[in-house]
Amino acid sequence: METLQRTANRGSVSTGYDIDNSTKFEADNTERMYRAWGAGGGNDQTWTVSLWVKRTELGTLQHIWGAGVSGNDVLLVSFQTDNTLKFRSTKDASNDCVYVTNRVFRDTSAWYHIVVAVDTTSGTAGNRLRIYINGVEETSFSTETDFAQNDNTLHNANSSYMEIATAIGEADRFCGYIAEVISISGSQLAPTTFGETDSGTGIWIPKQYTGSFPQNSVFLEFKDSSSLGTDTSGNDQTFTLQNISAADQATDTPTNNFCTWLSDGTLFNVGTDNETFNEGGTRYKTRAGTGWTAVYPTQSFAGGKWYMEVKVNENSATNMYGAMPVKRINSLQYQEYHHGQDVDGSIGIYANNGQIYYGTAGSGGSGSALSAGDIVGLAIDMENYKMYFAVNNTYVESGNPAGGSNGRDIEPEPYVFSTCHYTTTTVEDTNFGGYTAMSNTHTNTDENGYGSFVYAPPSGFLACCTKNLAENGG
Repeated sequence: METLQRTANRGSVSTGYDIDNSTKFEADNTERMYRAWGAGGGNDQTWTVSLWVKRTELGTLQHIWGAGVSGNDVLLVSFQTDNTLKFRSTKDASNDCVYVTNRVFRDTSAWYHIVVAVDTTSGTAGNRLRIYINGVEETSFSTETDFAQNDNTLHNANSSYMEIATAIGEADRFCGYIAEVISISGSQLAPTTFGETDSGTGIWIPKQYTGSFPQNSVFLEFKDSSSLGTDTSGNDQTFTLQNISAADQATDTPTNNFCTWLSDGTLFNVGTDNETFNEGGTRYKTRAGTGWTAVYPTQSFAGGKWYMEVKVNENSATNMYGAMPVKRINSLQYQEYHHGQDVDGSIGIYANNGQIYYGTAGSGGSGSALSAGDIVGLAIDMENYKMYFAVNNTYVESGNPAGGSNGRDIEPEPYVFSTCHYTTTTVEDTNFGGYTAMSNTHTNTDENGYGSFVYAPPSGFLACCTKNLAENGG
């Protein structure tokens, strides 16, 4: 039976310890980091790797990290096509270690903490590999083949490589965000070395690692955008980057989880119309069918004031940008619709005429056609139940979100941002503040210092992230 990790970390707990940055990895761009250990190596029998991951694409083979010297000699940790987690260590045909979880990991709204702790010298076969997710040891496996005692693994091995977001000789790469990678040579450590359970919520949260970094150990914080592979352990184990630039640094982390588009297939059309996303869950990529359908994000709002941006790809009557009530989503799960003409309470701006439509009446307004490259700002006021739309920072219909005037009325219900499309050709970059693939300069934050936007959010309006949600009634 499928188990969703609904207790996974969503970054909404104030921990006193913050992870400030992550790196966005995208398989379509063949992005990865790697380094060779060289002749010095480290302890290849006893070691621990801890890292935080946030998935944004499901249902494909994705290697999270790996080690090895060739495609035949490889150690890897991977999400499988059925969204289970697999560990495999192969040095030769007679000494394979393979574990595959029964549990699946499909929550694209959450961060997972994965700890792999190895000690092949242990006299107990089942203790030579230990896997922990969010502080809990995995004990249920569909496949369970142990290391031979005193086996030498490929991690930390002389002349071996460590790779992030893929594995040696493997083409299948991770899609999503990775934060705080710690590899410790010579110790099989418990997850409590890197995280703890918040006493108020029961959620597994990060804590500062206070141990040492023996030879070959690594600490990747991703805090220097000009050198995202920099090792801050003091061992100078800096990683080489492939197709990764400063633009791939993100502020979406386990201690401040940003909104992305929901890509687990539960809240939008399925089957022939299934939408897909890439670029860290911020780019609407493609769909299989034709007909109106909408997509939804991982966070909703019951209070507060919120802001996001959409970059127009084409001036088309097949694209709308707006918001809709949460209560409408489940009843419309398998239906095709669009903002302003099919769903009570939904509201959106048409790309082809710049007019705002609301509810089943489909009432339009004044406006001018949008152009490719325009930045549409969406500002939703859940305190006064108003919605505002800006085009390149000019609010249509004389809207003044900071002053609370000339906004469109919406229902007094929880809402989500949403975009909708008709054709299969739409490609759309969006920005909730944590990461965006937009080429535009985006250095404006909200008044709390969160987010990274092309235009400054109106006064009082905030980026869609859990630190803001926790403090502002989202």
